[in-house]
Amino acid sequence: MIKALCAAVLVAACSMSAPALASAPTPQPKPATTPGGGCTASMAPPPESAPPTSVNTLRQAYFCVLDNYYSGPVMDAKALLKSAFAAYTQNLMRRGADRADLGLPALTGNRDTDWAAFAKVLGAGDPAALRAAITGMVAGLHDNHARWVRPTPTPEGGPTGTGIVGASAQQGPELDPAARPPLFITRVLPGSPAAKADIRAGDIIVKVNGVPAFIGDTVNQSILDALASGTVRLTLKRPATGRTRTVELKEGPITRQPPAVTSKKLADGVAYVHLPGFYEGAAGQVIAKLQGKPKAVVLDLRGNGGGSPREVTRLLGAFAHGKVTSYFCPLKGDCVPNRTDDSVPLLGSRLVVLTDRGCASACEDFSAAVKDNDLGTLIGTRTAGAVSGPGEGYLLDDGSVLLLPRVRHLGPAREIIDTIGVPVDHYAPMTALDLATGRDPGVAKALTLL
Repeated sequence: MIKALCAAVLVAACSMSAPALASAPTPQPKPATTPGGGCTASMAPPPESAPPTSVNTLRQAYFCVLDNYYSGPVMDAKALLKSAFAAYTQNLMRRGADRADLGLPALTGNRDTDWAAFAKVLGAGDPAALRAAITGMVAGLHDNHARWVRPTPTPEGGPTGTGIVGASAQQGPELDPAARPPLFITRVLPGSPAAKADIRAGDIIVKVNGVPAFIGDTVNQSILDALASGTVRLTLKRPATGRTRTVELKEGPITRQPPAVTSKKLADGVAYVHLPGFYEGAAGQVIAKLQGKPKAVVLDLRGNGGGSPREVTRLLGAFAHGKVTSYFCPLKGDCVPNRTDDSVPLLGSRLVVLTDRGCASACEDFSAAVKDNDLGTLIGTRTAGAVSGPGEGYLLDDGSVLLLPRVRHLGPAREIIDTIGVPVDHYAPMTALDLATGRDPGVAKALTLL
């Protein structure tokens, strides 16, 4: 289950590897500027086959962060190596492969000499522990747009999974620490193992492999590993009937449809448009749905994990011209404003935007621009607070990719949205019972305002 959720997040993150400045041309693959790094800035997908992870791969990742991450030039290199070494040794310990001679060497703060000492201790290195080290080093940045992605080949016969591809507390590769109980399913793929087991949107996840989804009012992050396994035992409660049952769910073939914009008429002069992500061409698809120039548009961004900053400025250009939509700020120097794409004809429609905790990254960029520029009304819940800055991909020698933000994102009022989110004007959360019975409190509130 959670593997499918994370895959969707990684797709969104990779799409944010568009150029850091919305007005900049698309960069071509080029060597990183660091002689010691050797990572390559790349817009192309990583190769399907590559050598195993080695000490050299870790070296590339280390120098790549120092040279290409937003705050890399002023970062404490010792902290990077400490995070990597802690993850490396913990992985060995979990596998019963710890080494008596393995200790963190004395570090001086000189990144080159510290790496040489670090590499000497590792020796040939353990591939699995080295992968853990890169993961730990990137996690130590505490940046929701800094990630290490390892491509996995599509299994023979096509993609597999449980078919549960949405949950109320999902937020990137983790569960939202601000989530309130209960945890419930929001989307099930038709024809999937979950659908065949009569699992539906709105079903409440009480336990995963016997482990409760919430401990008190705090979501239990420990269930993530269980959700990622090939077989999972779910204790589910159907909110409409109160019935509780336990289902053992095994991965099987699933069919995924590419993301697409959908629309419908809500009332006279009111159009509803659901935008699942700011993928390439998304803005044009939304605008095409609104060619009749309705009096009002309810734009549903719930569950929208982000995408391209270009698509954000283009879609905003259909509702306003001459507005600053956000700022991208380098470590040193002036912040660069992003602006509405004024080549897009204005629709002249009143705008209502539906958001939730699944609205992240470029979705928050759009939502903040709407709120700060008084372009419309936000309904739902506060957004995810996962918009540190657009990431750029760097290819390592084992075929993996580092995603690193080169700039920091600020809202139109130069406010920090990352880790905080964009607050709504009207609170209207979706509940498990709402999903199970087909009610939509966000749309209902929008219609009362319109």
